[in-house]
Amino acid sequence: MAAPEQDTGFGTGTSGVSRIRGTAFEAVCLAATSFALVTVLVLLLFVAADAFRPLSADPGWHLVYFLTLVVPVLGLAVYYYRLDAPAGEVAYSTTGIPVVGLLVAGGMLVVIVELISVIELFALTLATAVSAGVIVAHGRVRPQAALERLGVIVLAPTVAVFGLPPAEFNTVFNWLTTQLGLGPVLQTRITSLRELVMMVPVLPADWLLLLITLTVPVAGLFGLFMGRRRDSRRDGLALLGGTVVLAAAGFVLGPLVGIGAEAWILATSFTVPPLAFYVEGVVRREEGTAGLVFPVVAVVGVLLGAVLVRQLGFAAPDPWLDVGFLLSPTSRTPADAGIYPALVGSVMMMVVIIVATFPVGVGAAIYLEEYAPSTGLVGKFVTLIEINIGNLAGVPSVVYGLLALALFIRFINMPTGSVIVGALAVGLLILPIVIISAQEAIRAVPDSHRQASYGMGATKWQTTRNVVLPQAMPGILTGTILALGRAIGETAPLLMVGLAASVRLAPNGFFDLGAAMPRQIFSWSTELEPAFRHGVLAAGVVTLLAVLLLMNGTAIVIRNKYQRDS
Repeated sequence: MAAPEQDTGFGTGTSGVSRIRGTAFEAVCLAATSFALVTVLVLLLFVAADAFRPLSADPGWHLVYFLTLVVPVLGLAVYYYRLDAPAGEVAYSTTGIPVVGLLVAGGMLVVIVELISVIELFALTLATAVSAGVIVAHGRVRPQAALERLGVIVLAPTVAVFGLPPAEFNTVFNWLTTQLGLGPVLQTRITSLRELVMMVPVLPADWLLLLITLTVPVAGLFGLFMGRRRDSRRDGLALLGGTVVLAAAGFVLGPLVGIGAEAWILATSFTVPPLAFYVEGVVRREEGTAGLVFPVVAVVGVLLGAVLVRQLGFAAPDPWLDVGFLLSPTSRTPADAGIYPALVGSVMMMVVIIVATFPVGVGAAIYLEEYAPSTGLVGKFVTLIEINIGNLAGVPSVVYGLLALALFIRFINMPTGSVIVGALAVGLLILPIVIISAQEAIRAVPDSHRQASYGMGATKWQTTRNVVLPQAMPGILTGTILALGRAIGETAPLLMVGLAASVRLAPNGFFDLGAAMPRQIFSWSTELEPAFRHGVLAAGVVTLLAVLLLMNGTAIVIRNKYQRDS
């Protein structure tokens, strides 16, 4: 009788399978990942320590907040982690929703202060709502008139927001109508609804217009969702009414707590409705309700700590990153330097990048994967395009800066250093990444789902819109999140298109001279004074990371919603 073969660990014997190599590979991967995460964490801690300077506070200050805030919060966190995981999810959500809402309200306040007045926002919102109502009404009255509806979709927002046509296009428009046998239709320009609203001599106060423009729509939307979820219109109206009353109280309460009525209304509009909607769902499900205690403990701990510190006379930290840094322009003096113009410029750039890049990138991916032929001369040309898109994703960013300089500034004559030029330059940089990630997500949708849709009589576009895109959207958003994360930190293209190292005033429009946070941080890194390179620079880096995390967090929430729905 032959002896059984022995497993030597690294051999290929037939009597067993070695697990040593797999275990070793797992250990190496774990070690490499842990090393990378710890290294990044240590770097961020050093930067955060330079930005907030916690050691500048009295030891008693740290002790007070450790006892009133850190100990209770950590105790609850450990309890949730060990004994009640659903409550932990509720705790972190109810804490994060108000924080995100306040950040959004702050961004909206910047928009109102720098870009558009409250009256202009009201007029634009009203014109948009009227045009949307016209489109919906036409779809219900004439549901079969597809071509006519296309004209309404194009003309209704144009007339409501911009007017039709601009004076310089009257000749062209009348020529087209004459060729169609209608004769010269327009002799003068049609004034838009937005302009008519702004010409009204008497309008309500700004805080009341803001209440109508933002609070009512936002609270009404969440009230509609709550009413449908509870199958009770009264509950939805209660959410709407309560939010409106609380926001209107800001006219009296806002100045008492040291903020304006507009800031109070914005904070209420973007925090109360989503928080109430989420809390109602938690209470209704009766799952994780213990997590609702967490934000209360955190708020009470902060307030109690502030009272004790003030009574005991302990000095607080003297951070570089504070409200003054966020709301001040840069300066030659480190103590007075701020990042406000660069922060506004970066936010405006990201708006342009998202609007310009996402539709184009996803549209190109849809065509290449769903409509482009794969055979013949056109198919070879499409293959060549895909190869070039893959190559463009690896081109250095400075090359895109040169391309933007030649295309947008030299050829189209856009203003040098303007916000829109910087945004388009960075948009060109991430466009191939968006296209490739969207292609991969669309390609991952099983072909059997398409065939099933065709078998039920759906058209190509109906299949793409109702079957392919909903399943591919999580992957598309994942690629877009990564691309936007790269876009917000790019500096080389901004240098090439002449974005200012620092500006004193925030841009009032997309064609104004602007700055961006990466460009401003790079400028601070070249300063000789140590306070700039260690204090102000660290505060700018933390601000940039906070904006990046907020943006990515919002996109991840949207992506997860699509994942649940699909």
